Amino acid sequence: MTQLSDPPPGAAAPPSREGRLVRPYGDTTGDGMVQVSFTLPLPHDKVAEGAAEQLAHKMGMDPAMVVHAKPMGPDFTFFVVYGKVRHLVDTAAVEVVERDYPLLGSKEIDLAIRERLRRRLVVVGACIGTDAHTVGIDAILNIKGFAGEKGLEYHREIKVVNLGAQVAVPRLVEVALAERADAVLVSQVVTQRDAHLLNTREMSAAFREACAPERRPLLVVGGPRFDERMAGELGVDRIFARGTTPAEVASYLVHHVRSAA
Repeated sequence: MTQLSDPPPGAAAPPSREGRLVRPYGDTTGDGMVQVSFTLPLPHDKVAEGAAEQLAHKMGMDPAMVVHAKPMGPDFTFFVVYGKVRHLVDTAAVEVVERDYPLLGSKEIDLAIRERLRRRLVVVGACIGTDAHTVGIDAILNIKGFAGEKGLEYHREIKVVNLGAQVAVPRLVEVALAERADAVLVSQVVTQRDAHLLNTREMSAAFREACAPERRPLLVVGGPRFDERMAGELGVDRIFARGTTPAEVASYLVHHVRSAA
């Protein structure tokens, strides 16, 4: 079993970013033109288009023009609105989760695991709850990988247990403890009524109840609708957003897992 490693002594603080004021770009630099889409619960007619334009004005678009409207059944209409906003964004005030570890190559990952753990790194992955969308977890775990990178199964020093879709949280905890997992990776694509957040909180609570903090595996979740800044709130160690590659996940695990004393 494993525990979180402390930051390396003398680690440098992240470099400060220089601020820049930016405005949306449409036809010319700084013209403030944006395009938004949404659906209204109205049948498609002139009143619906007027309602869409009024909504756009209330969102701060002025002028605003409905450039596309399409009925979605008898009672709904999908709109695309093009218009101008006057808002500016200061990039110095933008809060993001930066990668705080170096990106390693395949050989470096395996070598680091051998040197740090002197055994294979055990990873258990699943889609929990009713989520049946395994594309994300398979992209990270399966040997075929994603974006030209091999998945975690490719690494000789990583043991992958992929439980697949619609896995109950108690089953995930049971397997993770039985396998003495170093890390648990969970993918969530279904987000209706914040199901991804509810499932993640349920999972983190179950692991807190099942094992002591020093014996708890790393809890990592990912999916297109997660906010990477919510890791602490959801009770997990790391959140990965859309576009994450297997190398990013493997490098994270290598730098945040170490053998227990």
